[in-house]
Amino acid sequence: MSDSFYIIEENGVRRVLVLPQQPEFHPGGHSPLHHPPPPPHAHLPAFIPHPAMLPPPHPTSTQCLCVSGLLPVSADSHSPHGRPPPFVHRDERASKTYERLQKKLKERQGGERGGGGGQMKDSPPPSPQKSRGSPPSMDSIYNGVVGGGKGLEAELGQGQTSTTAKQMEKEPGDIQAKGAVLSWVAPSRAEGEGVSPSPEPLSYDVSISYSGKDGKYTIVHSVSLSRVLAVCSGQCLRGSPSEAVAFTTRSCEPDPPGPPRKASGSKSSTLVLQWKAPCDNGSKIQNYTLQWDEGKGTGGFEQCYYGPQKQYRVTKLSPASRYSFRLAAKNDMGISEFSETVDLYTSCSVPSPPLPPELVKAGVTWLCLTWQRPSTSPKEDDIFYSLEMDEDEGYGFQPSYDGDELSCTVKNLHRSTKYKFRVAAYNTEGKSNPSQVAEFTTCPDRPGGPCRPVIRGRVLPNSFRLAWEPPKDNGGAEVTKYVVEISEGLSGVSWELAYSGPAMEHVCEGLKPGHSYQTRVYCMSEGGQSPLSETLQVQTPAVPPGQCQPPRVVGKPKAREVQLRWGPPCVGGGSPVSVYSVEVCGAGPQGSTGQEEVREVYQGSEVDCTVGSLLPGRTYSFRLRAANKAGYGPLSEHCEVTMGPGAPEPCKAPHITCKSPTVAVVSWEAPACNGGVISEYRVEWGAAQGTMQVCFSGASLTHEVKGLLPATNYFCRVQAVNVAGVGLFSEAVLCQTPPSVPAAVSSVHEEEDGPPTPPLYSPSTCLAVGWEPPCDHGAEISSYLIDLGERQSISVGPVTKYIIQHLQPDTSYRIRIQALNNLGSGPFSHTFKLKTKPLPPQPPRLECTAFSHQTLRLKWGDGPAKATPSDALQYQLQTEDKRGRFVSLYRGPCHTHKVQRLNECTSYMFRIQAFNEAGQGPFSTVYTFTTPRSPPAPIKAPRVERVEDMSSVCEVSWEPLLPMKGDPIIYTVQSMMGNSEYKQVYKGSATSYQMPGLQPNSEYRFRVCGIRQCQDAPELSGPYSPTVTLSPQRSELSAGSVSSVGPRAGADPARPLTDEQWAALIIMLCAVISILIAFIIQYFVIK
Repeated sequence: MSDSFYIIEENGVRRVLVLPQQPEFHPGGHSPLHHPPPPPHAHLPAFIPHPAMLPPPHPTSTQCLCVSGLLPVSADSHSPHGRPPPFVHRDERASKTYERLQKKLKERQGGERGGGGGQMKDSPPPSPQKSRGSPPSMDSIYNGVVGGGKGLEAELGQGQTSTTAKQMEKEPGDIQAKGAVLSWVAPSRAEGEGVSPSPEPLSYDVSISYSGKDGKYTIVHSVSLSRVLAVCSGQCLRGSPSEAVAFTTRSCEPDPPGPPRKASGSKSSTLVLQWKAPCDNGSKIQNYTLQWDEGKGTGGFEQCYYGPQKQYRVTKLSPASRYSFRLAAKNDMGISEFSETVDLYTSCSVPSPPLPPELVKAGVTWLCLTWQRPSTSPKEDDIFYSLEMDEDEGYGFQPSYDGDELSCTVKNLHRSTKYKFRVAAYNTEGKSNPSQVAEFTTCPDRPGGPCRPVIRGRVLPNSFRLAWEPPKDNGGAEVTKYVVEISEGLSGVSWELAYSGPAMEHVCEGLKPGHSYQTRVYCMSEGGQSPLSETLQVQTPAVPPGQCQPPRVVGKPKAREVQLRWGPPCVGGGSPVSVYSVEVCGAGPQGSTGQEEVREVYQGSEVDCTVGSLLPGRTYSFRLRAANKAGYGPLSEHCEVTMGPGAPEPCKAPHITCKSPTVAVVSWEAPACNGGVISEYRVEWGAAQGTMQVCFSGASLTHEVKGLLPATNYFCRVQAVNVAGVGLFSEAVLCQTPPSVPAAVSSVHEEEDGPPTPPLYSPSTCLAVGWEPPCDHGAEISSYLIDLGERQSISVGPVTKYIIQHLQPDTSYRIRIQALNNLGSGPFSHTFKLKTKPLPPQPPRLECTAFSHQTLRLKWGDGPAKATPSDALQYQLQTEDKRGRFVSLYRGPCHTHKVQRLNECTSYMFRIQAFNEAGQGPFSTVYTFTTPRSPPAPIKAPRVERVEDMSSVCEVSWEPLLPMKGDPIIYTVQSMMGNSEYKQVYKGSATSYQMPGLQPNSEYRFRVCGIRQCQDAPELSGPYSPTVTLSPQRSELSAGSVSSVGPRAGADPARPLTDEQWAALIIMLCAVISILIAFIIQYFVIK
């Protein structure tokens, strides 16, 4: 970018000065040009001045010169120190060119004055050689290249063309590496144009193209152009562009290159550097010079590389060390300036522990943390960080972030909670120790809305006390302030602040009676403002209305009625008037000074009424009062009205005196007669106002009413009668007769189901009595008296059920009941006869009459073994199970029971209970019976055989028995010869026996039984097996033949009966004879 300025001489010559932001670098550094004294006609000064030093422009211009400085586009062309560059220096050649331009300008100005005007339009343009040293014309210059060309033709068509510029010189003068001097001749005027004494000022646009004559042209732009155009621009008339002039700037040294950068592949002892080629400024870059400070940091640089490559590997470096590098480029024109110094670091092994993390900002559920890079780690080293958090839940530090950023926002935290953090750094070489632990606390959340406020105490017409509870959720911070807002009405449009403070109740004052208000509460804490509570609607109570104006009479008062009218009160009291009340006070006849009782004659919502039933000839005073829902207001002033004569006045309310609960005396006073003597009084009496009947009519002022009920309300009123008519009734008077003693109990009965029984309740000694409560006659019954005749009476409380205890079993009692209250005792009820039940039976004695190893036969009491279910006395037999509970075995009227399916040698516990209609008797003591051991089972009939070749020896064998519960079984063999007794011939555990010594011609019988050998008891023998007979050996039979019980036994010859057989036969004969004798006696004798 460049700065361009217009310079207008006094003689009208317009010039454009283009200055680049940074001048071309000149190693020699000449001193700046000095400004010589100006010529007589204010020609171009000896040097190019700063815009602030320019003189005011002249309105005429005839010629413009341009100086262009070509600057590189790269940003590296700026001053390395950021200071503004010095003014452009000119060498000797530039000074000579300037002198030639000055001379040529003087000659041209002299020719113009001699010719009477400027140069003609058809005169040839000046040669390029003549315009080479002309002063620079000022327009816009970009990168030091002059602009113009075909790109302006489209813009020229937009305005009217007035003049055409002369052709620019073929070759610009003083072409340098970054600048060129351009000059042109001012355009001539068209034919026929008059010479204006003050020609309009002209401006020029210089365009440049970087791609040839046919390329795109751009106008060189200047920052100061707008200010100059504001002074020098004409009437927006443009001329056609001149012909394009091509030129080439000179080559120079390259632009300063950019600083080298660290490339991939760098290690702790190696740095790989890369750089980009800068602008070569027309001459190819041949080599690069890379210098470094060898890591000393003293500012001195040494060359470490020189060559054409764009990267270089520096080796044998120290890890985690800083090295400074700078770069310069060189071409045929020279060497460029060095680049900016850059500090590069070699990678280190393991980062040092970083500083503890710091809190940037805290939220309700998040914490924004930041930490610093370890100070000892180089900037180029890629370091990553691991942030760990401890939530105090017993799990220790847990990772919450892992990355290369220096900050992190930890989310999903709990409000108002303290957390511990630490950070560790790591790179490709390893991980550092964690930093010190830092503790941070999350912010509290805003509290929850308070509960809806409530009214404490009574709402007053102008105030009420409001109370509220703290929010259930305080957001993690203590509530610091409560704010109460109140709104009048139910719309809730406008809310006013009523209270702000830490208290939890407030008195809202200054309210209007009978108005509705809405209140709401919200609280504030460190976490913010809570939501609003629910709205509470409060209605202040209304107050009675104010005083009304006195009623006025409408029309003329009649004899017995008058019409009144009035208006509403001025003060309503916060509630509309609902009722008006008119009171009248009779002042007596005209001229009398007596006063009568005030009474109400109207009550309603209308604003007028007709008061009737007045006494004629009396003066009445009327007063009015209004009422709303809050009550009556004050009475108005009096309004007196005089009536004519008429019927008697209403009597005053009668006075009632109760002489007893059933007798009352009514008395009353005589009313005003209104000119007629009262002839009689009528008294009405009744239990309700609508059902009263006349109970008295006469001239007396008292009456006694009889036959009343105690504690009963009655109404009474009195009416006076004279010759003029019947007066109004007096006010009905309510009278209540005094209470009396209770009435008699009407019904007494025995409770079948029974009330909740006491622990020692027994139907044999107790009676559950119930009754219906009698009328209390106005006084609550305090107790009852139960009379049992000869026994002392029992006093109970106000109950209707009672259990009489300690009575005799199976005894009848005469019972009557009396009710009592604080006035006395009522009459006794009728006598009722009730009877107690007999005592329940005692348990009988339990015995075991028969037992075996599986059964027990139990017997109790005296009676048959079997009984009918209708027997009054029944029994319940129970036994104890394995869990220690008694379960029922038998329930019935029998006296025996056989318990079966028992185990041998086991003790069983039993108890028995007797019960009848009187109830269940107590259980007996526990009886224990034990079953005996089980004997061995009977053995089948043994087998008897003679031993071959031995006629005097036989073998007896039998089937074995299994052991019984671990007890072994032995056997006993008995033998009997002929009719002798059995003798034991063998005892042992074998299942066979050979009996020697048999006698010939003798019969032998054998039987076998098992014996159980108990471990802790004597031996237990089982039943014997059936008998087996061994017949004697016959001579005619073959040797070894055996006769035994069985099919072969029938082949033996007849033999005499044994003793047992004879005994059985005799018993059988005796039985048959007995049966025959019994049959004969039954048939012949009894019948």
